[in-house]
Amino acid sequence: MVQEYVSPVRVHKYPFEMVMAAYERRFPSCPQIPVVLECVITDDSWTADDSQRQTTRRCQLNVEAPYLLKKMIGVDYVYFIQKNHLDLKSRVLEIEATNETFASRVSVVEKCRYYVHPENSQWTCFEQSALLDVKNFFGLESTVEKIAMKQYAANIAKGKELIEVFMREVHADGVRELPAWCASDAARNRELRRAVSRGAEPLSPRPAAEARRHSVPDQYTLDSEYIKRYLGELTPIQESRLLQLRKWIADLQKGKVPSDTTLLRFLRARDFNVEKAREMLSQSLLWRKKHQVDKILSEYETPDVVKQYFPGGWHHHDKDGRPLYILRLGQMDVKGLLKSIGEDGLLKLTLHVCEEGLKLLEEATRSSEHAVHSWCLLVDLDGLNMRHLWRPGVRALLRIIQIVEANYPETMGRVLIVRAPRVFPILWTIVSTFIDENTRSKFLFYGGKDYLQPGGLLDYIPKDLIPDFLGGPCKSFVHEGGLVPKSLYVSGAFTERDGDPLSEDSIYRSVSLGKGQVHEVIVVNRDPQSVLTWDFDVLRHDISFTVFRTEHEIDMPDQTDHAAAVCVGGSAVEEGRSVLQARDWREGEHFHRVEPPLVCHDGESIQGSHVMSQCGSYVLQWRCEAPDAPHRAAQLMYFHETLASSTYKGSMSSLQSATSGFSCLSNKSVGSCPSR
Repeated sequence: MVQEYVSPVRVHKYPFEMVMAAYERRFPSCPQIPVVLECVITDDSWTADDSQRQTTRRCQLNVEAPYLLKKMIGVDYVYFIQKNHLDLKSRVLEIEATNETFASRVSVVEKCRYYVHPENSQWTCFEQSALLDVKNFFGLESTVEKIAMKQYAANIAKGKELIEVFMREVHADGVRELPAWCASDAARNRELRRAVSRGAEPLSPRPAAEARRHSVPDQYTLDSEYIKRYLGELTPIQESRLLQLRKWIADLQKGKVPSDTTLLRFLRARDFNVEKAREMLSQSLLWRKKHQVDKILSEYETPDVVKQYFPGGWHHHDKDGRPLYILRLGQMDVKGLLKSIGEDGLLKLTLHVCEEGLKLLEEATRSSEHAVHSWCLLVDLDGLNMRHLWRPGVRALLRIIQIVEANYPETMGRVLIVRAPRVFPILWTIVSTFIDENTRSKFLFYGGKDYLQPGGLLDYIPKDLIPDFLGGPCKSFVHEGGLVPKSLYVSGAFTERDGDPLSEDSIYRSVSLGKGQVHEVIVVNRDPQSVLTWDFDVLRHDISFTVFRTEHEIDMPDQTDHAAAVCVGGSAVEEGRSVLQARDWREGEHFHRVEPPLVCHDGESIQGSHVMSQCGSYVLQWRCEAPDAPHRAAQLMYFHETLASSTYKGSMSSLQSATSGFSCLSNKSVGSCPSR
């Protein structure tokens, strides 16, 4: 397979003739590149007017290959033929190197070119590329390719550094300036020939006015300094992949090519596999064109309901200079927003935020004097409750995540999750599978009030920029959110199955209970340290809740067996009688209460979790506590889930706790909180 490597153009801030004098000093051997043992000139000739030179060298290389490999192929050294064509009249040096050793099995062609900077004649550009074709190499093709890649990357990294080293030698010899070749001045041309053939001597300086003729541009996008300044640190191979993708996209688009930062984001998303990155980027460019995404910043008009009730916005920056976006997800009325602006409206809002983010990244890079290619997201989950798990809303969220992942890859530098209730693993389990693995690794979770402690937000956000609603000194202009009034709902903006969150499309169940009746869910646990989570809303009257555990496995007629746990959906049983009591078991002897009873009032939302440290049966019990026979039965809707010990520890380690309890929601969103 043919591999191609291309390095970005390097810029030496010296005239071409001075660079040639420095370049010549790397021969016949170069201590800075120990792999090159010696280069012997086999042919060397100049034209009569001293304008052009043809040089051929045979170079001996000690390739950094494993000792065993060298013995297997019977070669300690390899030889390359280097042909140079120096044109002082046109101020260009072209170099081509090909391998002499194993030429029938491996083909290596490396081309280099020095030429005058197109915008500043006092600077010199250098570009380099290589083609590697391992045809047949004793079954070691992959190994040879890796060795060649490593060697090529090392040579690129040394290239610019060497010119600086040898330029200091030239300066030390008293040579500060060399004149350009001139057809009418044979004497000076002979001096120039001698200078670029190693034996340089001081020449008459040029007039100062002529030396200042060309001004230095503020930036030059081909320079390696540009890459470091605007794109960040890249390996030579990554730089090569960037240039390959740029060329491919230019050939495909036949017009405007995306910025280097955009190309780099898609390359990073595909581990610098150029073909995969090109496919991903091509699909994204078509998507942007189809949906007119380039016009969103100029044409998008924020709906009034978003201005009043969407709890998100940009807020200064983090300690790394990344733009910081705050989303108070726990205060967001997902259903209300979808009913008001629809799923497409919410998507368009998200895209507008993403496009704003890209613009802020450019501004941050310019102001911080280093590459800023991702933003930081701070998500406040205070107030997260069952309403956020409304299935149509979750479905809309997943669609938005997929679109953002496909078209804005590698823009998320860090995600800080604060005030996460222990029910959050339910939502995380649902959405995490749709988030790229690399992005998931950037999530940091804070489950209680420890987010302002050492190891918390202060490690990532400047103290004076911590928002006020999290106890910091900085005034936040992010809206608090809240319930969207039904008067703002737009007919047809969003439709759901049967228009009922308790339909078959819902992830939770609805239960009605008469006075004294109980509803129970039995979870048979066979996975110690797995986590039982619950989330329920009391829709009418008062209901008490508790959790029991027994070492015995409770068999039920409708029991469904699973590998890790058995979940049995209970129903209202004999008035006041638990499934445990129906077996004439006594509390403290046959079963134990592992969560204290909690009385939940009309309108409250409760979330909690319990680490099931032992095997056995766990019983979630709800009991109607209406003091008098109500005209209408108490109503409850709930959701529960068991998270395997491995899953819970792997993704939510910071939310684990030795003891369980009930998490409170903000008073604003659900009313008063029950005490723990």
